[in-house]
Amino acid sequence: MIREFLYKYYIDPIRYGEAYTLVDTLTYALILVLAVYLLYRGLRRYGIAVDEELVLATLPYVVFGGLLRVVEDTGMITSDLRFLLITPLIFFVVALIAGISLFGGKIAENAGLTRRYSRVYAGVGIVGCLLSGATLLWFGLTETTIALGVLAAILAVAAVTSVALWAFLAYVLKWSYVSNILYKLLIFGHMLDASATSYGIDLHPIHYVEQHIVGGALIDATGTAFSMFLLKIAVIIPAVYVLELYRREGDPGLWHLILLAMIVVGMAPGIRDLTRMVLYV
Repeated sequence: MIREFLYKYYIDPIRYGEAYTLVDTLTYALILVLAVYLLYRGLRRYGIAVDEELVLATLPYVVFGGLLRVVEDTGMITSDLRFLLITPLIFFVVALIAGISLFGGKIAENAGLTRRYSRVYAGVGIVGCLLSGATLLWFGLTETTIALGVLAAILAVAAVTSVALWAFLAYVLKWSYVSNILYKLLIFGHMLDASATSYGIDLHPIHYVEQHIVGGALIDATGTAFSMFLLKIAVIIPAVYVLELYRREGDPGLWHLILLAMIVVGMAPGIRDLTRMVLYV
């Protein structure tokens, strides 16, 4: 019975690309919370400050993860190794690469080989972005297409909605702290995700589908994927408010890590969806 449960909710969805269920969604959410806490303890133990420098240096891995996921979407990898590039396993793969690079950078800093660990850490992530990006560019040029119009449309909507939401928080609600670069990245990441989802489902010729249970239910209820913007706004506004309260009274290190996790869950799928639509895969 346990075997059937594992296959139904965890293994088969990965193998066959099925939509998420309430069971696996809650499981992965709990794993994320636990991973953030364990990572926080580990970084403190090894003397790595969880600050803005660390968050910004991690961003290349967010982009890398999104691009690497599309490499699997193209079908270029036909062996069972492709399962490592499917959610949620790809998070562990990218996290492993990031972890090795992070601690490697810290060792290099302690040995006097680099002034700051973040140069090595971010550098490896940038190399990963370039390699995966070049692979996808080659695939687009030789196998499918590179739809620059789709790229421009999604980025334009993401930019406009990001600026509009930021301006509302900054000038209407008078939350001056949203000028922090990390809050701006949080807003843009989730607006990019909403833009790509809405365009892909309602406007793209392939007509993609929403796999997440909450988003899928909302789209079914409203009849349009553009309702994802309402969902994102309903989450982001209270999240920013609560995060700022915690930043002022709680642990700044944990605040940075929670904010990073929230940026990842918005920006990574947004980059993946955007890239898929540009390549028509």
